[in-house]
Amino acid sequence: MNAFKFLIAIFSITLTAACAFDGKIHRSEADADPFENINRPIFTFNQHADKYVLRPLSEGYRAITTPFVRERINNTLSTIKEPVSAVNHLLQGEPKGAAINISRFVINATLGLAGMFDVANGWGLKADEASMNETLAKWCIVDGPYLVLPLLGPSTPRAATGLAVDSVLNPVYLSTYSDANIRDKINYPYTAIRAVALREKASVLLDDLERNSVDLYAATRSAYLQNQSKLRCFNSTEVETEAYDFDFGIEEEEAAFEESGY
Repeated sequence: MNAFKFLIAIFSITLTAACAFDGKIHRSEADADPFENINRPIFTFNQHADKYVLRPLSEGYRAITTPFVRERINNTLSTIKEPVSAVNHLLQGEPKGAAINISRFVINATLGLAGMFDVANGWGLKADEASMNETLAKWCIVDGPYLVLPLLGPSTPRAATGLAVDSVLNPVYLSTYSDANIRDKINYPYTAIRAVALREKASVLLDDLERNSVDLYAATRSAYLQNQSKLRCFNSTEVETEAYDFDFGIEEEEAAFEESGY
C-alpha cells in the first residue's frame, strides 16, 4: 500500500475512534491486560530473543566502542527523528515545537556533521521528541488493552498504530521508499544499529528492573502503563497519577527489536 494512503487510512480510523471518546483515554491497570494469557508467552519469547541476540550484541557494541563514539551514534539517530517529531508537534497544535525540531535537524545535520554533534542544543534549541502515540492521545484516542508484541515489546493498539505511522514518516524510510533494493539495504542496517544502540543505552535500567522484580512481566507492564498514563488528552478530566520515569521507547519508530525486546 502506498505510504500516504496508509497514513490517510490510519487518520480515518483514529478520527472515527475519537467519536466514541468517553472522557478517559487510559484503562486502569487492573483492567488493562485482558490478554495476559497470550502476552506472557510472547514476553517470554522476547526475553529469550534479548538474552541470546540483542543483549550480547549490545554488550559487544559497548566493548568495541567508547562513550564518545556511542554519543555520536546516538546523536545521529536522534537527529534523524527530528522531522518525525516536527510532524507530530504540528498535529498536536504546537507549531513552535515543530519549528524547533526542523531547526535542530537542519543545524545538526550540517554544522553538527550529519547529526553527530548537537550544535543546536548549545544554541538554546533543546531536544523535544514527539511521537504519534502522544499525538493520538492528545486527540483523545483511547490506548486500548495492554499488548506484548513479538520483538517490539510492551504496547497498546494506540501505541502500535503510532509506531507504524512514525516508521512511515521516518526520513530513512521516505528517502528510500521508491527503490526497494536501496530501501532494504539501508533500512535493515539502520534498524539493526538503532536496536543495538537503544538496548545498550537502556542496559542499566533493564538490568535493574530484572534484578529487583519478583515478577518481571508484571513489573514491566506496570512501568509501561504508568508511563502511558502520563499522556493527556487536550480536554482530559483524568487525574494524573505518579508514574515511573521508565521509557520503553515503544512510541519510537523502527520495525524490530525496539529497546530491550521486552
